[in-house]
Amino acid sequence: MSDEGSAYARFQRALRSGNLTIIRAAATELPTVRLDDALEVCVLLRDREPERYERAAVRWIGRFCVERPDATLDDVEQARAAFTMMRRDPSRALGMLQMLCRT
Repeated sequence: MSDEGSAYARFQRALRSGNLTIIRAAATELPTVRLDDALEVCVLLRDREPERYERAAVRWIGRFCVERPDATLDDVEQARAAFTMMRRDPSRALGMLQMLCRT
């Protein structure tokens, strides 16, 4: 199967669409959603389904702790602060979270 037709490529196209229904459907085809991709979903939830945003942020932080065994309490606090900041300063908050994904 070409990359164009791969489950991950479909998921990426769904993310670009911003349509949460399509994103959820595409995510079910993946064995797991990468942490950086889950962050993008959190941002979309903040904008489109704000009632689900906080729970998604908590789940993301939990995954961060599990997937980054070297994460420190400072890292977790930075993630929490960034998700809280997301509503008033989204660019800065997203940058902080993306940095955590890379380290």
